[in-house]
Formats: sequence, C-alpha cells, structure tokens
Amino acid sequence: MSSQSAVDGATGGIFGAVSRWVIDVMGAIGAPGAGLAVLLENLFPPIPSEVVLPLAGLAASQGKFGVVEAIAWTTAGSVIGAFALYGIGRALGHARIVRLAGRIPLVDVADVEKAVAWFTRHGAAAVFFGRFLPGVRSLISIPAGIERMPALWFGLLTLVGSGIWNTVFILAGYVLGDNWDTVLVWVDTLKYVIYAVIALLVIWFVVVKLRRRRARSR
Repeated sequence: MSSQSAVDGATGGIFGAVSRWVIDVMGAIGAPGAGLAVLLENLFPPIPSEVVLPLAGLAASQGKFGVVEAIAWTTAGSVIGAFALYGIGRALGHARIVRLAGRIPLVDVADVEKAVAWFTRHGAAAVFFGRFLPGVRSLISIPAGIERMPALWFGLLTLVGSGIWNTVFILAGYVLGDNWDTVLVWVDTLKYVIYAVIALLVIWFVVVKLRRRRARSR
C-alpha cells in the first residue's frame, strides 16, 4: 500500500490534510521534506509531529529514504525551529509574546503561559522533558529565550530531547508500516508517563536539597 493510501484509510480532518501535505513534501524532496515539516511544526503547533514523524518512518520503510537520514533531517528541523522561537522570545520578552500569541490563529495563549510557568519552575529540565509533551514541546523554546538561557546549553538539550522523540516516532512508523496511525493512540499515555517521571525527579531534587540543608545545619 502507498503512503497516500495508508493516510486516506487512517485519518481525516486536519490530521488527514496535514498528512497528505507531508507526504507530498517528502515525495518532492525526500528526507529534507520531513525536516521541513518538523521545522514548521515548531513554528505552527497545529502541525503535529505525532503525525509527521511516523509518516517519515513509513516512507523509510518503503525505501524512499533511509531511517538514519529521516532522523537526522527531522532533528535538524527540530533544532532550527526551536532556535527560531528562542530568538523570538529573547527579542520580544514575555509581555509582547503573550500579546502576539493572542493574535495568532490556532495558538492558545494558555499554552504559552503554561510553557513559561513550566520553564520558571524547572529550567533546563523543562527544555529537555518539554520536547516529549504535546502543546509544550514547541512553545518551551519561547520562555528559554525570554529568560536568556545560554544558547549552547539550550541547543544541546533540544538536540538530545528532540533526537530521542524523533527517533522513537520514526522507528515506530518504520516498524508499524501501514498501521502507523496506531502511534497516535500512544501519545496521551506517553504524556502522562513523562509527567510522572518529571514529578519523581522534582521530588528527588527537593529531597536531596533538604538533606543537604539538614547536614549543613548539624
């Protein structure tokens, strides 16, 4: 079955439209098209990477390009898109970003505020783990820019986090083939698993800090 047929049988509405567009772009320019789609996903969150990445894996399984090529191009797209938002956040600041978000169709101001609050509480961990959370994954770059997080550190965290995310979903699409849309069912479960991991890390961090304070007071 072709990629187009697999999409027509699996999706409808906006996911179907996005999926067909991604297939057209990958068909025209190959793996760089998957990278371009992921770059745009960072800038326009309504384009879901949960659809783009498994489709890149599906195309790789059909021999249109290699798996490593797909991972490399999509991760490059993730990093470039993240730095674009980082630069916007750094240039505009919090107040102007919120006002701008309120004027952009399909962008929820609440998601922007959530990303800012997340970064304020968790810093570097927010940038890394935020790459695994729908709704936060793209927007977490903005508060990193607002707070002027060191660009090299931001880039490294984004590269590793996005590389893991992209690899998992591309390999899933590669293995599942025409059943790639099964990945969409995993996303909500994965989101709660990541939240649980972050909560455990925060608890561990607090416990370690408290133990150190008690040791010093003694």
